[in-house]
Amino acid sequence: MKYMKQFGIILTVTCAGEIVKSLIPLPVPGSIYGLVLMLGLLASGKLRVESVKETGEFLIEIMPMMFIPAAVGLMASWEQLRPVLFPVCVITAVSTFLVMIVTGKVTDFFLSKKEKSSEGGKKNE
Repeated sequence: MKYMKQFGIILTVTCAGEIVKSLIPLPVPGSIYGLVLMLGLLASGKLRVESVKETGEFLIEIMPMMFIPAAVGLMASWEQLRPVLFPVCVITAVSTFLVMIVTGKVTDFFLSKKEKSSEGGKKNE
């Protein structure tokens, strides 16, 4: 019963994200609004992590299975995909590489900023 309650909470927040999407005329998926709402609820303390933890972990564990229909769809549309396969692969590789670089640089920036602030606190002691 605990899992049903947790899943219900997740579905409710997801549904709220879909409602927000219908109210805000931006090209943002409802699932993104739902994730932002969930983050806000968790960060504000209105929803505790323990309230959705086990079901969230379960959903993360089965996530690879959720990609099977997309992979089958790609296989089914192979004839349409074949002429643009090389450009799609190049774009995918380049964008993945760029995302990795930007993520690393942003992480380095925040880590160095955190180290400087902790060193400044130690010098004042």
